[in-house]
Amino acid sequence: MLVVVVLVAAAVVVLLGRSDNPSGPRRLAPGRGATDATRDPLAYDASRQADFEARGAAGLAHVLYAKSPGGAPATAARVARYRPLIEDVARRAHQDPDTLEAIVFLESAGRPDARASNDLSSAVGLTQILAQTATGLLGLKVDVAASTKLTARILRGGPAGRIRTLEARRRKVDERFDARKALEGTTRYLEFAQGQLGRPDLAVESYHMGVGNVQNALKAYGKSGIPYAQLFYDSTPLRHAAAWKVLATLGDDSSTYLWRIGAAKAIMSLYRDDPAKVVARAALQASPSGEAALRPPSTTARFADDAALATSQLVVVEGPALRLSRALAAAPAPRRALREDGLKVLRYLALGVREVSGTAPVVVTAASRSVSAEERSTRGVFGAEAAPSMHTTGFAFDLSRRYRTPAQAQALQFWLDRLTALDLIAWAREPATIHVTAGPRATELP
Repeated sequence: MLVVVVLVAAAVVVLLGRSDNPSGPRRLAPGRGATDATRDPLAYDASRQADFEARGAAGLAHVLYAKSPGGAPATAARVARYRPLIEDVARRAHQDPDTLEAIVFLESAGRPDARASNDLSSAVGLTQILAQTATGLLGLKVDVAASTKLTARILRGGPAGRIRTLEARRRKVDERFDARKALEGTTRYLEFAQGQLGRPDLAVESYHMGVGNVQNALKAYGKSGIPYAQLFYDSTPLRHAAAWKVLATLGDDSSTYLWRIGAAKAIMSLYRDDPAKVVARAALQASPSGEAALRPPSTTARFADDAALATSQLVVVEGPALRLSRALAAAPAPRRALREDGLKVLRYLALGVREVSGTAPVVVTAASRSVSAEERSTRGVFGAEAAPSMHTTGFAFDLSRRYRTPAQAQALQFWLDRLTALDLIAWAREPATIHVTAGPRATELP
């Protein structure tokens, strides 16, 4: 554990919600974009499309590490076995093997017999193809009844040779269980979807969302053939609200599928470079929020004791967009403070919630603590993290889950999701609070 004491002057008070240019005509208005009256440093910028795509992949990586069957390293090892086949199929179809590999990672975790449910008309196989899509669009042979009978016999078990024979028979009656056939079917889908949508990124996004839903979102936005990054990041409850509503009401993480494809690509690239690096990355992502991946313990200073906390570079927070809980307001000033990056995220988040919901304030229940204070606590565990928690770094804060209105709760959820997709924060939901950690990109905020 790295413990650093930084001696500086007393803490400074910064009023949340104050523009960094009070005399200017444009106010900071998260979610409204750049207009004559408003500004937003996180608004989508077409000249930075690749950066926004990379942010999405980094921000959504945690879910892959947290939910991949057997863990991300085991999933990467399974998927890697199919790399030669994936490259062959992609080359013949003139498509990107890394994208096809990432689809395998997300859809089946490298398991050719994966099933979404016991109903085999649902998605099955290496790339999780629906029976209706397989026969109606992709030209695959699928006899659901025969496949179901063979699957039941396979699941009953028996000698290995007999199971292999049954699996071979199933691949003939249901080609979704044939790895090559499934991959070829997926390339045909992507070709079809690109023809309908006009762009490869939209086609990949549609693999989960569906072509019709992507078209509906584009129609609501008012433009077709735009990058998915523009559709996603330029749509908020305050800007292109109709498009945002289409994306938000889909559920099932559909709107972030392309970013998770990017995260899977990054994991597989890292695995090819050095499998041990994926194991190390998985260890950082092991916490409930994955916050250690943003602020690695080996390089992030902690406040050793209360003296260090009292004399470190912390800024006490207050202002119209937030208030401190009664207990936190009664605490010493250093306990009501954050490092600059943490404060920037809190300020932007609070202002964003107010802009979207018209409701303020959000309530802060915890900010900075010292390592020794946590060691003295009888709780032993501080919220989502085992002591020493991220609160001992000055980059984390907790928000109350007691909201003034349902609209305020919905606005907070929007901003938690959006800032995650921008790779600015990691967060975890606790029984009474939301635990948020600010990442290094917070320096971009005013």
